[in-house]
Amino acid sequence: MRFILLLFLTISTTFALTPYEKGKELYLKHACYACHGHKLEGIHRYPRLANRSKGYLAYKLKHFRAREADTQQQEMMIDFALPLSDEDIDNLTTYFTDYVEDDLEEKYDDSFEVYGDGGS
Repeated sequence: MRFILLLFLTISTTFALTPYEKGKELYLKHACYACHGHKLEGIHRYPRLANRSKGYLAYKLKHFRAREADTQQQEMMIDFALPLSDEDIDNLTTYFTDYVEDDLEEKYDDSFEVYGDGGS
C-alpha cells in the first residue's frame, strides 16, 4: 500500500504544472489574448504585458479585483479580475514577467502593401 501511495505522489509531482504554465493556462482560459495579444504584446490601446514588473502587474490585478480603476478603459478589467485568487494572480504575473516567445519566427510580413481600391 505504501508503495502505491509513493508511486502516486511521485507521478503527481512529476506532472505538476509550474506557476508559469498555470499562468499561461489562465491567460488562455480567460481569453486575455483578445485584447493583450497571443504574445502579450498588447493590441491597439491595450497594454503590453510581456516582461513587465511582477510587483506592478500584481498590484494592478489586485486593484481591479477590489473594483478600483483609474480610467474608464481599465474598468473593463474589473470583471476579469474579480474571480482571480491570490494564487491565480501570482501565476499570471509569473507568466507575464518570465514570458519567453515560443515561436521566435515572425508570422506576418510587415512589408505587405495594399494597392488599388481594395478590390471593390
